[in-house]
Amino acid sequence: MIEAVYREHGRFVWGLCYRMTGNASDADDLVQETFARALASPPRDTSAPWRPWLVRVAVNLARDRLRRRKRAAYVGPWLPSPIETGEEVDGRSDDAADPEHRYGLLESVSFAFLMACEALTPRQRAVLLLRDVIDYSVDETARALAMSVPNVKTTHHRARAAMEAYDAARRTPTRALQDETRAALERFLAALSSGEVAQVEALLSPTARTINDTNGDYVAALRVVVGSSRVARFFLGLMKKAPPGRLEVRTLNGLPALVVTNDDPPPRIAPRIVFRCELAPDGRIEQIHLVLARAKLLALSA
Repeated sequence: MIEAVYREHGRFVWGLCYRMTGNASDADDLVQETFARALASPPRDTSAPWRPWLVRVAVNLARDRLRRRKRAAYVGPWLPSPIETGEEVDGRSDDAADPEHRYGLLESVSFAFLMACEALTPRQRAVLLLRDVIDYSVDETARALAMSVPNVKTTHHRARAAMEAYDAARRTPTRALQDETRAALERFLAALSSGEVAQVEALLSPTARTINDTNGDYVAALRVVVGSSRVARFFLGLMKKAPPGRLEVRTLNGLPALVVTNDDPPPRIAPRIVFRCELAPDGRIEQIHLVLARAKLLALSA
């Protein structure tokens, strides 16, 4: 019976756990824990729908995992782990979005959304996801999280307030944004190939930032690099130290990104890197994310 339940609900539970933690490896572990509990201590009425029970167990396990992660030491900046999302787009327009179902399923796995959620407490994050992504009612959310209805409403209000900066600048993963991002990546690579600081800097917003996530696995900047000139020189310096190997454009977390593979890297240089960017409204690059940490790239196929 549990196998049938897993086939029906396993992917949904994984997606919920990934949105809660921003980490694919954590999501894998949490799905296993959730269904292990279903096997060892199933709900009393196994003829009732399983999804509410699975959501309650998974989201509370994820809250505990998130608390432990926030207490643990991490070397350098933290980024979500990239996941494959293919060429799908977020079909809901912002104008048509139901205010009680605020974020689409694709938007809610985007780097921008997941990074904004890092400002929330684990409880706020759980409430926000259930109310604004999964479309749970207040009563359903209260039952899932063992909270009172007034507490859910208060927590939800605070979570939405903490997301105001994200909401003001949000750009959902539409086809147009995917095309714009792919073109920006191509221009940036061409500029790096020129070796000219001015060409690279011209593609960057003045407040551009580069964030590297390596958790100490490989050589990388342990602080955020800020400013178009510094970012341009940072990447041109990287090109001299470790020229990129094979480049492949993939759609990760809703937007095109580069997967860079070097089969024979120098010592302490990552053999595989995900390079992705976020664009400013004028089309220039506002943020560049480099994910190097080994554990963060396990979900990507070779």
